[in-house]
Amino acid sequence: MRRFLSALSIGILAVLAVQDSSRAQGTASSKPKAPDAQFEALSPWADANPIPLRGISPRIPTLAGMKIGVFVNPKRAAMPIAESIMRRLGTMYPNAQTVVFHSTEANVNEIETKNKEKFTAWAKGIDAAIAVVGD
Repeated sequence: MRRFLSALSIGILAVLAVQDSSRAQGTASSKPKAPDAQFEALSPWADANPIPLRGISPRIPTLAGMKIGVFVNPKRAAMPIAESIMRRLGTMYPNAQTVVFHSTEANVNEIETKNKEKFTAWAKGIDAAIAVVGD
């Protein structure tokens, strides 16, 4: 009797499953209903900088005869690194001149505040710059 009831219940469930799948296929083949809601897609990027972009400065073909500025930050290893760079530049380009701007304070705003005129004069007087960070 139990086997008969189990088989009957499985048969009934199978018939119901077939009917549900045929209904689902019938609705899937019909045309989908047009959505009632409308959405507007917004960009996550803001117009932050209205100034048009410009390309990078062209590379200098050679450092021979150039005035090369070496910007040195106040970290402990920066000046020895800068001295090594200046020695190598001197051997590679004997007629190139190196000019050092040594930032002596760890304050990030030092150049923008008390040494702005000195830094601006240094930057205007060089053809190329090398920044040395002693980290």
